[in-house]
Amino acid sequence: MYEKNPLSPHLQIYRWHLSMILICLWTISFLFGEENYEIIKILFQSFFGKLLIISLSWSFSFHMLSEIRHLIWDLGYGFDLKISKITGLITIIGSLALTILIYFLGKNII
Repeated sequence: MYEKNPLSPHLQIYRWHLSMILICLWTISFLFGEENYEIIKILFQSFFGKLLIISLSWSFSFHMLSEIRHLIWDLGYGFDLKISKITGLITIIGSLALTILIYFLGKNII
């Protein structure tokens, strides 16, 4: 009976994602000194690095706003088709706006 229950993700079956590997490499570069951090900094300043950062920022922003939308649904609001479409559009446009904001804030810091 219990053999067919799905397993929760634990360390033996969990797969690494690109964002997890990137954050781990970035953190490890801090531990090994300034020279290694410079390599990561050069990577982030390249076209591919900027594209990767923007993609991860958009993904995070979209996921965060979608979770807020689902939280509102869990409270019992927003199930009307028209409201659902509007909140979906707000999620997409809001995630793009947050990504642009994060990019320009990060550009001024670095």
